[in-house]
Amino acid sequence: MSFVRPSAGHWPACEFHSMNRVLAIDPGSVRVGLAISDPLGITANPLDVVPIGDAVDRIAEIVTDKEVTEIIMGMPLGLHGEEGDSVDKARQLASEVGAATGIEVIFRDERFTTRVAERSMLDAGLRRRDRRRRVDKVAASVLLRDYLDSR
Repeated sequence: MSFVRPSAGHWPACEFHSMNRVLAIDPGSVRVGLAISDPLGITANPLDVVPIGDAVDRIAEIVTDKEVTEIIMGMPLGLHGEEGDSVDKARQLASEVGAATGIEVIFRDERFTTRVAERSMLDAGLRRRDRRRRVDKVAASVLLRDYLDSR
């Protein structure tokens, strides 16, 4: 098999992604799940689960270390789109994250991300204890995957 290089200026048209690492946040009342994309913004990878009290500092550290350019956060709406106390807490966390990182947080509907995460881990054969420890970061990766697919 041989490879023929097109002559200068005749490369096939294709879309190249700029460096655009995205961090996803799945907020909870006790823990926060985090997921991150690859530098091209193509794949979504579960990253970490942190206590809510440590979330802002840990997120700011990740943004700096991983050169994150975008942050998305799950908006914990009710089944029919209604807002509750958890939405106010998510907005407060987003405000603190934005102030600490200088990056505006984009909200995304997170309904069913936890169920999808639980189902995927169950299908993978993870034990209940392992699923419980990982569900928040896997839910964040589901949220991130949905966001990346929508761009």
